[in-house]
Amino acid sequence: MRNKIRKILCVVLCVGLIAGMTTGCSGTKQASGGKKIIRVALSQSETHPEYTGMEKFKEYVEEKLGDKYEVQIYPNELLGSQTKAIELTQTGAIDFVVVGTPNLEIFADVYEVFSMPYLFTSQKAYYAAMNDSDYMENVYESTDETGLRVVTWFDVGTRNFYAKKPINTPDDLKGLKMRVQQSPASVKMANAFGAAASPMSFGEVYTAIQQGVIDGAENNELALTDNKHGEVAKYYSYTMHQMIPDVLIANLKFLNGLSEEERQVFYDAAEVASETERDAWTTEVEKAKKTAEEDMGVTFIYPDISLFKEKVSNVQNEMLDANPDIRDLYDHIQLYNKQYADTKEEK
Repeated sequence: MRNKIRKILCVVLCVGLIAGMTTGCSGTKQASGGKKIIRVALSQSETHPEYTGMEKFKEYVEEKLGDKYEVQIYPNELLGSQTKAIELTQTGAIDFVVVGTPNLEIFADVYEVFSMPYLFTSQKAYYAAMNDSDYMENVYESTDETGLRVVTWFDVGTRNFYAKKPINTPDDLKGLKMRVQQSPASVKMANAFGAAASPMSFGEVYTAIQQGVIDGAENNELALTDNKHGEVAKYYSYTMHQMIPDVLIANLKFLNGLSEEERQVFYDAAEVASETERDAWTTEVEKAKKTAEEDMGVTFIYPDISLFKEKVSNVQNEMLDANPDIRDLYDHIQLYNKQYADTKEEK
């Protein structure tokens, strides 16, 4: 029922957004008092750290430019799946959208590197690489020709498998239909583990597990609670196979249409949002684990990760051979992996 309601709301809102395109050259509608409405779409709920971060984004923009802009946030895929929301951002019907980097692979194949299994060896290496703004700016600009520009990143933790049955070794994944993100690399990874990869929109996962269309999925701990997946999948296994950032994408035409001062406000607001989200992440993960375990009956499993790494040991080289555009970023990340080689992951 909730998926039907979401789809109805999505259709109504999207029709309204498309109709709003006729009100201005970039689709920006006017709020009361002549302010321009800035629309932000994300797939997460109002309790997710990303939503908290975007609330700070809204506060910052309206504090600095409140006489000109009103920021409206649409969570829970209200404006459609991440793919659909990106398309609306391209047209200017949406000004900003938060998505996972696999959704950008079709716009700039350098983003495929983030779907590589065990790309980062620790959270410290991950943070250091992503916070290397001088380098990452070149990556963010790679989608300019498509009308999109990444302005910051969000930490969404490590991705792990969860299912209706325990997963202690890769053998336990054999034959299981597991939802993965809509990325060729993620599909290849899941298949290498022995699972049957099933790419689908995040908003469809709960019902798919509930109805037996799939046996489980892979995501961070907040999916268990924020998205209620712990109601239908009772075993969460720390395979820690990926650290895939989410990113905040802007419509490039909108950014270029701002004055230099206004553009800086939006970039500063994005940085505030990113810092707020990352500060909240660890706390929210611990809350989610406690809720999932005590209230939802989820069992957390800590397998031998080396067994899983062995299964996908060839995937990195295959990806590098197939897509030379990821080589430079991959090598850059390895510098940080070496710098933080002695760092141990916390579970």
